Amino acid sequence: MTPKTMTAIAIEGGKGPASALHPVQIEAPSPKAGEILIAVRAAGVNRPDVLQRLGAYPPPPGAPATLGLEVAGDVVVAAGRWKVGDRVTALLGGGGYAEYAAVDARQALPIPAGLDYVQAAALPETVFTVFVNVFEHGGLKAGETLLVHGATSGIGVAAIQMAKAAGARVIATARGADKAKTARDMGADLAIDASSQDFGAVVAEAGGADVILDMVGGPYFEANLTALNYRGRIVYIAAQGGGNIEVPVFRLMAKQAVITGSTLRPRAADEKARITAEVERIVWPWIEKGLVKAVVDATFPLAEAAAAHAHLESGAHVGKIMLVNP
Repeated sequence: MTPKTMTAIAIEGGKGPASALHPVQIEAPSPKAGEILIAVRAAGVNRPDVLQRLGAYPPPPGAPATLGLEVAGDVVVAAGRWKVGDRVTALLGGGGYAEYAAVDARQALPIPAGLDYVQAAALPETVFTVFVNVFEHGGLKAGETLLVHGATSGIGVAAIQMAKAAGARVIATARGADKAKTARDMGADLAIDASSQDFGAVVAEAGGADVILDMVGGPYFEANLTALNYRGRIVYIAAQGGGNIEVPVFRLMAKQAVITGSTLRPRAADEKARITAEVERIVWPWIEKGLVKAVVDATFPLAEAAAAHAHLESGAHVGKIMLVNP
């Protein structure tokens, strides 16, 4: 029986600090044709959630206003390949910070063997983002070198593991010696403390990078270009340090460099379905072999979403921060 109401997390006043998040009772979603309804057991907390909470990243048309881009749980209304009771994880356009979430059945994946709900819910947003940006837009191939910034973030940890699983070399940057060591422990071949070292010069001396995954933006562009190999690709997924860059065109031409970037959330349902199928085909076997693992830093009850956001904004985490339902 489809639930009528549920607990979800709302933003008091529509936007605000982490403390604005609080639990409320709202109408439960009614799945449309082709959608499944998931009883959410765990949901990921991601940087785009913070931006939405601050009013800087509104949900795309038709998406729930409730935060949350990835969940894991049990199917309670079936569609497509799924039946009631199946354990799934899914990429959402929104609505994950709740007891129930509806999603296009094509955007759900089976929970890999041996993973619990929390580990499974830590996968979709980071794995999909890395797959699309590093492997599709960036074209990373075995034998090439990936430079990833923010190495101990959820995205960074996933990028290190996925690039290594694909046979690439990985150079990582982090802020602080301890985080650089953690990046090495996660599998990076070389880790650089960007707070005390010129990463552009260090990477160039170490052979350069063919693909750079950047979430910092403007302040790193000059050093990125120094680090980049001939015909290298810089891929932007965020701009936490600033969204504008000044491009030295002749240096770009000399290296035949490509600057690109993307967002995942606004993509059409058919495109997300395509990506889901590719992730299941390519990345899920890496997970099942133990080459890519969900790295969870901390879990919070759903009602404590405010504390989870505060922890994310502190920058102290390594890997993912998760919300759990009893």
